[in-house]
Order: sequence, then structure tokens, then C-alpha cells
Amino acid sequence: VQLVESGGGLVQAGDSLRLSCAASGSTFSINAMGWYRQPPGKQRGLVAHIMSGDGSTNYADSVKGRFTISRDNAKNTMYLQMNSLKSEDTAVYYCNALTRAWGVMYTYWGQGTQVTVSS
Repeated sequence: VQLVESGGGLVQAGDSLRLSCAASGSTFSINAMGWYRQPPGKQRGLVAHIMSGDGSTNYADSVKGRFTISRDNAKNTMYLQMNSLKSEDTAVYYCNALTRAWGVMYTYWGQGTQVTVSS
């Protein structure tokens, strides 16, 4: 599975931004996809994830009510709509996919896209 993020950039606090993650390869094997972020000098952490089967979602408390994760299965693309951005949302955002083959879970990462929110 290959993942390519796009949509990052420099915005002002209160603005919106939409990230995209295009998946290719063995996309039929993806069980779940998610967005992670790594702020400067901090560890990478989960932002949101979405299950392939029922489309259920989960969000980090810090983004609930502001961010929305979605997936277009026909396009093999996942999105992260980010509204009411804050300076603390500044980070490199990574796309993640989990697959299962022969009872073994595999994880895949995109290259990351920078989101910078100026206050």
C-alpha cells in the first residue's frame, strides 16, 4: 500500500484546510486509515481514524468538533477537513493505513504534509 498526502500549507488561525491521502496498491486489504500529526519537538500522535468496514470514526479530544475524517472508497482517498484551526494544530500530518494479511497486521505511512497555523 502506498499513501500520498496533499493539501497542507500555511494558514491563519480560524481558517480551514482539507488534507487528502490517496492510497494505491492493495487497498482492498486496508482495515482502517487514520491521520496522525507530529508537532515540532513532540511525538507523533493520533488525530483521527476511520474504519473501512462500518465507517466508524474516532477523534483526539483536541480536535473533536473541529476536524472531520472521511473516506471516498471509489477514489481510494481519505480526507481530513480541518476547521477553526489553531496555532497548536501546527504539525506535520501523516496518513496511516492498517492492513491484515494471514492474521498479521501491517502499518503503512505517507511522507507527511506540513500544516502551519499562524496566530
